[in-house]
Amino acid sequence: MKVNSILSTKGREVITIHPQQTIRAAVELLSRHKIGALVVVEAEDRLVGIISERDVIRRAAVDENVFALPVAEVMTRKVITGVPQDDLFSVAHTMTERRFRHLPIMDNDKLVGIISIGDVLKAQRDQYRGEIDTLEAQILAGEA
Repeated sequence: MKVNSILSTKGREVITIHPQQTIRAAVELLSRHKIGALVVVEAEDRLVGIISERDVIRRAAVDENVFALPVAEVMTRKVITGVPQDDLFSVAHTMTERRFRHLPIMDNDKLVGIISIGDVLKAQRDQYRGEIDTLEAQILAGEA
């Protein structure tokens, strides 16, 4: 199974923010859309970072004025990205080993989606459930 299968069911909308916007604006977007991360983009949707709930919390632990800061001061700059053709098993492995939960998906330097570790696990669970159902049907058909 590939990342593209998740994007085809989940959709390709990505909620973004600009680096000069405030952390308060980022938190408002995260809350309004019930998501855990925002892709940070500059002009023409060029990816420059990602900001997650975890980034905000870590900064808030040491800076009470975090909400007034620009996103650029808190975001993660070295963003690992995927492509629609990536295998879900390898994506799950990378996200687990590198300890991040959101993966922007790029296609020819264009942002085409974002997936979460929850999206990956749900897709794998659904695939395994389908395989189990097929095997059960084959076993029951053999008994008839």
